[in-house]
Amino acid sequence: MSTDATLNATYEEVMDCAAFIKANYAGEMPKVALVLGSGLNQMADELTDAVRFPYHGLPNFPTPTVEGHSGVLHLGKLGGTPVAFLQGRVHGYEGQSEQKLAFATRVMWAIGIETLILTNAAGSLNPEAGPGNLMLITDHINNMGLNPLVGPNDDRFGPRFKDMTYCWDPKHNDTLRACAKGLDINLFEGVYVGMRGPNFETPAEIKMWQTLGGGAVGMSTIPEALAGHHCGLRICGISTMTNYGAGIMPEELNHEEVMEFGAIAAVNLAKLLTAFINKVG
Repeated sequence: MSTDATLNATYEEVMDCAAFIKANYAGEMPKVALVLGSGLNQMADELTDAVRFPYHGLPNFPTPTVEGHSGVLHLGKLGGTPVAFLQGRVHGYEGQSEQKLAFATRVMWAIGIETLILTNAAGSLNPEAGPGNLMLITDHINNMGLNPLVGPNDDRFGPRFKDMTYCWDPKHNDTLRACAKGLDINLFEGVYVGMRGPNFETPAEIKMWQTLGGGAVGMSTIPEALAGHHCGLRICGISTMTNYGAGIMPEELNHEEVMEFGAIAAVNLAKLLTAFINKVG
């Protein structure tokens, strides 16, 4: 397939999926979308007037294979505000292509989303921010070896060279800080470090990222942020601290711990994001 044909195929697949969603949803199309990370699925239960689209039923949409990522798009209202919830995501370690990692984000852009909220389960690099706490993402370090903008650029999605200074929207971050303060929620802040996984990081890697200013480490989020910022979406994000990075504590890490502490933190996260969405939606 030629370069032009490849670009057109990717764009047309995104637009076909967006058209399907619009044709099968009678409600007001939202301006805000939220990606739910590991352990956060229960937030979807907060929606009213919800219509659910399993990923496997959406044209060209990639389907997660990881436990805790059910793979359902929810369109409905949260506190009266129209919103889209992406319940689950695909990861680079599942073997998905870089274009597939960007697909859901681009579909959100194509249906008219303006603000994309990214949540994730992450390992804390900050000894003061233990499991169950929340971290506002102020910036990121991409160590995944993945970037959905690599390859021929399609100007219909965004420019060839995108400045990243304000990828994590400063005004949205200010609003999240204000919402957390009003709700008396302790919101840490820091830089999110993306690793490809699926193995957890070594103690030596954790020490390196701490030295370089990382606040949390995980295996997602950055491809979505890159694709969304490229499309012109306003990006913000919250990491749920589900464990300490390897070597900070003597215990070994496991996926069950990620799910358990993700569920604990989801209570405060739901309150925070509901307040935020009602302000910006």
